[in-house]
Amino acid sequence: MTELEALADRLRRFAQDRDWEQFHTPKNLAMALAGEVGELLSELQWLTPEETANVMDDPEAAKRLRSELADVTIYLTRLADVLGVDLVDVAHTKLDQSEKRYTVEAYRGSARKAPPLV
Repeated sequence: MTELEALADRLRRFAQDRDWEQFHTPKNLAMALAGEVGELLSELQWLTPEETANVMDDPEAAKRLRSELADVTIYLTRLADVLGVDLVDVAHTKLDQSEKRYTVEAYRGSARKAPPLV
């Protein structure tokens, strides 16, 4: 069992033990995930690029960021589990597609978007 599978299993048991599965619908989990991503963004919102590069050097900021990243990870993992999605597999598939769309030769050092998929 991978660490991600173990985390999904622990989250599933956590929800089952509390009879929270009834609340863990895809919509509710996606909304909770969006809220947590918003909280993560709020930790970085007004920082300069230089400040964000060094944000983990501040113990209090680092603690808050780790907490928000944990929340995002928890909700994303739980949502994927409820939907029966293997996050690692879909991430590899998406990266395979991105490697084809954003070739090194055409996109190195560029932030431009690739043309839409046909």
